[in-house]
Order: sequence, then structure tokens, then C-alpha cells
Amino acid sequence: MKNLLAPASLQFLVKKNQEARSAAEHAEIIAEPGFGKHFTDHMVDICWSEKGGWHRARVQPYGPIALDPAAAVLHYAQEVFEGLKAYRHADGSVWGFRPEANAARMQRSARRLALPELPTEDFIESLRQLIAVDDRWVPSAPETSLYLRPFMFAKEAFLGVRAAAKVNYYVIASPAGAYFTGGVTPVSIWISTDYARAGKGGMGAAKTGGNYASSLVAQQEAYDQGCAQVLFLDAEEGKYIEELGGMNVVFVYKDGRLVTPDSPSILGGITLDSVLQLGVDRGLTVERRRISIDEVREAVASGDIVEMFACGTAAVVTPIAQFRAEGFTIGDVDAPAGELTMSLRGELTDIQYGRRADPHGWLTRLDAPA
Repeated sequence: MKNLLAPASLQFLVKKNQEARSAAEHAEIIAEPGFGKHFTDHMVDICWSEKGGWHRARVQPYGPIALDPAAAVLHYAQEVFEGLKAYRHADGSVWGFRPEANAARMQRSARRLALPELPTEDFIESLRQLIAVDDRWVPSAPETSLYLRPFMFAKEAFLGVRAAAKVNYYVIASPAGAYFTGGVTPVSIWISTDYARAGKGGMGAAKTGGNYASSLVAQQEAYDQGCAQVLFLDAEEGKYIEELGGMNVVFVYKDGRLVTPDSPSILGGITLDSVLQLGVDRGLTVERRRISIDEVREAVASGDIVEMFACGTAAVVTPIAQFRAEGFTIGDVDAPAGELTMSLRGELTDIQYGRRADPHGWLTRLDAPA
């Protein structure tokens, strides 16, 4: 099943980077890309203005962005972003996984931040245009991909609390290896009891930098405790699970239920939705509901919860061995990766890399067919 989309309305001007990295430099980076450490030779830049709408779409050399000191984003944090991957298939073609869902999420985020909404077809065309000039940066080694980072922010220079009348949208890209340096092994998660990620009526459901900025002190606390990520609880009562610093969380019950927290302040996860759909395809029951940390604690102790995992674009599906907090732990630090967790991860990545059929039409080709 092919993912068919409307044609883009914008025409892109392409300016090649005359100082692109050499073949030797490129090979060295691709051999050990890490995550978010190296960037490709080009980027996309599209302007928006209140009067002219979306215009001046360009692919240009990757480089610094000039900003006026009074640019609204620097003072009022009017900014949103996305994250998705391009996958190299065995035949050399390059594919995106549900990019239309990323476009829709960015539109929702933009509405919440009073930013203009980039049409889905132009969002996906911006990815295609970047891949067209930076195809060599899509790695082919196992568990690697090209991480794509679309983002937009208020660029108008003024001081005053209102929505900006000038905005720019960009796409940059970074070859990526595994998100966690230890590979796909169970991780420990720190439960933050001092900090909340987002509150009722806030920006929790938007993918905006302010949410991540507010999570950094809690994330550092997690690192200090020897944990890979931080888990946030709700801001109102401090007992219901929301999400991790950069991922959603799922609990597997012994009766086959997949339970994930539900809250208006949780960022909707595309990887989460996909994993849950794969569970439904297997005949499993999916529940999206409020779930307290006490329920998880008791269910793990009684054996009702048999597996826990985190999921997101960057980390895909990562097994959780243990939750830790001041005064208590949930789970066993030496717990092995769950069988269902790893099976769902394998199925999802097989679809993404073209090793398995794509029954839901999740894949969209991003390079031009030979």
C-alpha cells in the first residue's frame, strides 16, 4: 500500500554547498554517527509572513542563521519542532515513516504557539528536497538512519507580547546511530517528585522547546542517580504518570493488555501510536487511561505488570528494567528485556527498514525513484 499525498504548493530553489565534506570526512562520520552530533551539508529554509504567507522555499548550505537581537523567539519562546527519520532500504531507496503524522503534529503544535501551519504536502516536500541533495548522508548500517529535524520559530524583530508576523521554517538532518550508547538494553528511569513537565491548559501536548527546557534540571537529576531518563508525574496531584523527558511509556500486563498514560498534557507519540496498533493487530487490548505510580508499583510487585518500555522516534522501543525515586524502587535493575517489548520493536523496525510488509501504508518514499 503506497502513501499518496497531494503535490506541494511551494517551488524550491536549490543552492549547492561548495564546501561540502569530502568523501573521507563523510565516511568517518557515517562509520560512527552517534546521535545529533554531526549534520549534513544542506538545510531547508522557508519564509512566512502575515502578508505573503509561505514563500521563498530554498535548499541551501548548512550554516548559521542570522537573527536580530530583538527576534521574538529569543524573548517569548515562540517555537516548535519535529523529529523523524529517513531509512535506507536494502535496494538503496530512502523512506520516511508516517511523515504525514509528523506534519499534523507540527500543525497542532503551531496552533498552540500561535504560529502558522505549514501544509502537509509542503512539509513532506521539504524533506524530499533535502534528501535529494544530501542522499549520501542516509546511512545503511543496521540500526542507523538519517534523523530529520524540522523546526520553525518567530523571527520578527520586536518587543511586545503578541504573535510574530514573520516566521521561518527550517529542516536540518543528522546521521544517527543508537540513541542510548549502551544499545537496546533495559534502562533505569528516575521518577521526578520535585518537577512537573507540564500542567493543565499548558503546552504539554505541543512539541516546543520550552517543554524540554523545563525538563533539563530533572533530566540532570536522573543522570546523577545513574538513570537514563526521567519520568514525570502530573502537575496537579503528583501521582499520575505522564511521560518521560523525551519518550512515551507503556506497561504490559500479564493478561496481554498494553496500558499507556492518557492526559491532555502528554505529547502525542507517533511511535507510540504505531506500537499500539501493532499490538492491536496481534489481538492485544490497548488501554489509554490515567495510571498512577502507586498502581504501577503494586502491579509490578504482584506480577500483574510483566514488562515496561519507553518509545519514541529517537530511541524507537527501549525496555525499562526499573523505576527509581527517593525512598523506593519499582522493578529489578537486572531484569531482562521483555519478550513482547523486543518482538514489537523488531516488527516496527522491520517495517521501517522495508524488511517486512507495510499493511497500514506507513511508509512514504523520500528519494526520487531511479
